[in-house]
Amino acid sequence: MNYPGIKKEYHKYKTFANRGMDLEYLINQANEYYLSSDKAVIYKKPTPIGIKKTNYKNGTIDGFFQSQSTLDYNGVYKGYYLDFDAKETNLRTSFPLANIHAHQLEHIKRVINHKGIAFLIISINTEFYLLDGKILLNFISNNERKSIPYDFIKENAIKIELKASPTLDYLKAVDILIKEEK
Repeated sequence: MNYPGIKKEYHKYKTFANRGMDLEYLINQANEYYLSSDKAVIYKKPTPIGIKKTNYKNGTIDGFFQSQSTLDYNGVYKGYYLDFDAKETNLRTSFPLANIHAHQLEHIKRVINHKGIAFLIISINTEFYLLDGKILLNFISNNERKSIPYDFIKENAIKIELKASPTLDYLKAVDILIKEEK
């Protein structure tokens, strides 16, 4: 879990279960920059965990997930509520929709219905894209595909260029979404 003010060392994860950790690291780094420069207040949401039993002798905790998590990040930027998730794929031609859970899609719909901005940041082919939640929901509603083609992402998502500080300055892409909202 990442909590505000707690630094985490960067490690390149190779396992399938942690495939999104590199993207999350870049987003967490950007969020720290945005907070310290007073550009935005955005945090990674901890997964709600319940504790069954604690063993102080050997330092273990027996716990469980209390509920399904919605999206990974939320916050405020220029008066807009943001809610988004980090998704990464090793596939070169498409992004599998199986990577997005039904409860996450429902959450995206709710955020949009309440005038918030919901999106995915997708890492595919060593590139990063911001995919607006409205475009995502529209794609799912109008296609029977089990994945989003890479070409669709390139044409309909906003590319996030890597730079010096922060490395993944995704708020520039959010600015484009805000302009489109007006």
